[in-house]
Amino acid sequence: MREAIRERHYSIRTEEAYVMWYRQFVRFHALRHPKDMSETELTAFLKHLAVERGVAVETHRQALNALLFLFRQVLQRELQEIALWRPRRVKRVPIVLTVDEVRRMVGAMTGTEALIGRLLYGCGLRLMECLRLRIKDVDLEAGVLTVRGGKGDKDRVVELPERIREALREQRAYARSLWEADRRESVAGVALPHAFAVKSPKAGEQWAWFWMFPADHCSPDPRAGKLRRHHWHEARLARALTVAAGVAALGKRVTAHTFRHSYATHLLLKGVDIRSIQERLGHANVATTEIYTHVVKAMQGQVRSPLDDL
Repeated sequence: MREAIRERHYSIRTEEAYVMWYRQFVRFHALRHPKDMSETELTAFLKHLAVERGVAVETHRQALNALLFLFRQVLQRELQEIALWRPRRVKRVPIVLTVDEVRRMVGAMTGTEALIGRLLYGCGLRLMECLRLRIKDVDLEAGVLTVRGGKGDKDRVVELPERIREALREQRAYARSLWEADRRESVAGVALPHAFAVKSPKAGEQWAWFWMFPADHCSPDPRAGKLRRHHWHEARLARALTVAAGVAALGKRVTAHTFRHSYATHLLLKGVDIRSIQERLGHANVATTEIYTHVVKAMQGQVRSPLDDL
């Protein structure tokens, strides 16, 4: 299954999730081999997830997609009566911070965590798009940031806020010191996208390909098995956000994606057109971006409650 996933250039996160659902499926059916199972067993497992475990719709869909991949791409079998069990996507209104709440959040953060938080809000990045930034992707002189291989494996360019450029220069200098230490100790180069390491074996050791937010220690590569330096782990920032939200006393659940939602909403409040925001967020369809218009209308008070007229 891992081989089939890597042949199709799926991300490491997708690989981990699909293999996890494969294992749960097999264990649910007492370690029977999937080649001896069919739609009946798949339906029973999906029912178990929905009824007994009460998983969310997106979790249910991920499990279904993983198992459809298993049967269709790995076992080369087409399933028939499965459409009935595909849950309908539910559109949720995003959690958005006010400008003052963003100011309090980033003010409660320090060090690299604060810089990442400002970058998420200032450029509307997804968390992994930010953590996977390489030196070559951040052009401080031109004031632009290039997102490589974002969701859907698409690239895009966004403006770099002036207020964080000096902090990024300091972060780049810190990353340079780690890169030089790795070169002195002959540490394996950083991981490269797809098969670029085959085309250019030494690229992983070059400064341009090094992480903007490198981890403070080396660890094994989950695919190559080599000991190398990876980028920051997302759990580290998640803990920092939880602490900062408590210090700022927001009363809202704040994640890295909350900054992205706030970025889009605040641009709309400033009068930026929806198409421009779509491009900066990297949305394939403008309908995805339009959900922020509902939040803006509420924040602007465009519809007055009849209670205020009593």
